[in-house]
Amino acid sequence: MAPQHQILPRSGPEREALRKKGQFWTPEWVAKAMVAYVLKDGADTIFDPAVGTGVFFLTAKKLAEQMGRKIHLAGCELDPETLKHGKETGLEEADLQEVRIEDFLFTLSLPQASAIIANPPYIRHHRLAADYKLQLQKLAMRLMGFTLDGRAGLHIYFLLRALDLLTPDGRLAFIMPADTCEGVSAPRLWDWITRRFRLEAVVTFAPEASPFPGVDTNPVIFMIRKANPAPDFFWLRLMQPEAAALSEWIMRPFAEVQSDSLVCVKRDLKEGLAAGLSRFPVDIQPEVPVLGQFASVLRGIATGANDFFFLSRRQALELELPDEFLIPTIGRNRDVKSDRITAETMLELEKSGKPTLLFAPDDRPWDLFPPSVRRYLEKGAEGGLPHRPLLATRNPWYKMEFRKAPPLLFAYLGRRNARFIRNLAGVVPLTCLLCVYPKSEEKDYIERLWKILQHPETIQNLFRVGKSYGSGCIKVEPRALEKLPLPTHLLQDSKLESVATSPQLNLFGKNN
Repeated sequence: MAPQHQILPRSGPEREALRKKGQFWTPEWVAKAMVAYVLKDGADTIFDPAVGTGVFFLTAKKLAEQMGRKIHLAGCELDPETLKHGKETGLEEADLQEVRIEDFLFTLSLPQASAIIANPPYIRHHRLAADYKLQLQKLAMRLMGFTLDGRAGLHIYFLLRALDLLTPDGRLAFIMPADTCEGVSAPRLWDWITRRFRLEAVVTFAPEASPFPGVDTNPVIFMIRKANPAPDFFWLRLMQPEAAALSEWIMRPFAEVQSDSLVCVKRDLKEGLAAGLSRFPVDIQPEVPVLGQFASVLRGIATGANDFFFLSRRQALELELPDEFLIPTIGRNRDVKSDRITAETMLELEKSGKPTLLFAPDDRPWDLFPPSVRRYLEKGAEGGLPHRPLLATRNPWYKMEFRKAPPLLFAYLGRRNARFIRNLAGVVPLTCLLCVYPKSEEKDYIERLWKILQHPETIQNLFRVGKSYGSGCIKVEPRALEKLPLPTHLLQDSKLESVATSPQLNLFGKNN
């Protein structure tokens, strides 16, 4: 029996249930554009590897009828209950006869297809069971000859399997999250794809034009043909939702265009792959200075149990924990209202009862801790903390990570604008913030670098290195932030120079 989409159990409301199945339905206006692309060469069968409620089937029937053509429908769907809803929207029993109730990724003997279209399940790696992820790695090895990073989502494997089924000169249209071309596996994945297939078009959406409003994903449509690779492709930005301009553009020969609803440019493939297919075109400037030449970046402290280690001043006093084991800490983005953290900031948080202290035991033997610390650690042990995933990897389990207080912090994820924060209070952050350590500890150097990082041109460059999500939200990981381009003219104006070696030899401290 083929493995199923083994999703780890989660609790929550209806939206959480949708996340478990990776189900976010494609609106008809998007489906029409995608169907129009795969039918351009006269294909008479459309294959959908994730049929869902059948929006692509229904759209294909309507479009084929308008074109005076007959169309056959085939595909796979894992959830029979979802498939039943297709009959309520206008599909007939005959339309679903060639739909297999099986896992597309591991269904044997699937036919080759000249028109493949899908909105594959958007299930991120941490929601998949370990044994299923192992099967996915084996699938990637079979199809490509190498495996992908374990953080690759299920949708990426749907794309690979579908490409494997595409007939010569066949067309594929997939709508997927932007992490398909922004994640850690993206460079190698797209190098492999574009060496074997022709990337014809990439459709992106302005936040206000998103086909999935209110969902934390940045969708991208990829249009790929099984033909000799080309040195360029068309890159589109849809500016208005439900724009008929998208379908109209696809039905005509592809060409550059600019209007209020749609912008399309012909883009060099090498540049697109280097910048990221979901991102705006940029000139290739290999010599542009990047943040990593002026600072190093680390994630904040991962406690493994914020409810135990992240305390308010009142809690610390009640527990009689000595200051020796308490570190001033910021653990929530919303606690930082401005672009500076000062002593006054921390005092205001304390007055409001917010947690501001990290309980940070070292690795000394249990009996060498003060009695109050031993009592609190015993309480944690009784509550099962030593068996929590992260804490179970530490020896002893209560040994806390260490970070030197960074002069600069970076708020790397959230609906608020991403920003750099000047840390004037000497706090260490939890994982809500990144630590930015300039390569010189001189105050003037730090201030000049911070001024450059705050500049709107620098902030705009974050979209060149971050992962994009819904509503214009981005996430920038530590290594990606070190690749942030810094405007040359700002560096010249500030006379800021890279420092060859950093005086901060041990940012992790003795605990690591």
